Amino acid sequence: MKISSDGSIGVFDSGVGGLSVLREIKHLLPADKILFIADQVHVPYGEKTLKDVRQYSFGIVRFLLNQGAKMIVVACNTASAAALHSLRSEFPEVPIVGMEPAVKPAAEYSRTRKVGVLATPATFQGELYASVVEKFAKDVQIYQHTCPGLVTQIEKGDLWSLPTQEILESALNPMLAEGIDTVVLGCTHYPLLIQLIKNIVGEEVRVIDPAPAIASRVKFILDEKMIKVSKSLYSNLSMFTTGEPGNFENAISIFLKEDLQVTHLAWDQTNNNLHIIGL
Repeated sequence: MKISSDGSIGVFDSGVGGLSVLREIKHLLPADKILFIADQVHVPYGEKTLKDVRQYSFGIVRFLLNQGAKMIVVACNTASAAALHSLRSEFPEVPIVGMEPAVKPAAEYSRTRKVGVLATPATFQGELYASVVEKFAKDVQIYQHTCPGLVTQIEKGDLWSLPTQEILESALNPMLAEGIDTVVLGCTHYPLLIQLIKNIVGEEVRVIDPAPAIASRVKFILDEKMIKVSKSLYSNLSMFTTGEPGNFENAISIFLKEDLQVTHLAWDQTNNNLHIIGL
């Protein structure tokens, strides 16, 4: 069953992290119809195999296209690393925007030639990350950290607690000791902690959030390809989760400052399809 026959922008992530990208897209395109899926039953993607993440991504994209999405935003670095190339091959007629670790702008900015990157294990293991480093950061020393447990803290809404701060400090303090002057946020969850991260690294270290650049790319493609998206000043967001709708509604209230009803989705594991519970 389709939510609407009108065109929309489809966005997805493993959880609340994609809201950092959605927030920037809404800022540039406040009236555009957007469908957002949080696959919270599988969060965090960074601890899954690339094969599994690729499978989840295909199921989600098929659902979004069936609901009328005219373009797709993979608002997840792990899913982009695992599935972006395969999705573009499978759906060549659909513009698909993915997350690319912002190593290029970091390398261009860095004066010490030392850059820290925070991302999930799957992102670091992906060919996309390796190719970006090889192409744009050959002369830069890259310091990597996977921040174990940080995505889970963010999913719980535990943003300012001591455990959250300790995870970040254990990742960032050794990098700071090495003399980094730039930090790349290579997971869409992490910009939701950007103020805490800035507090730890200080004013002399630049923190790069890729979300604004992704939103600009979405707007550029919509204009370039003249993709028609339904417009509405009200109720222009349709939110879905495979997890607990009430928990996701709370996260939306925190991160988007909006009170929105969330539709509950379930996986048909046999066919790798999503369906709306109750329909």
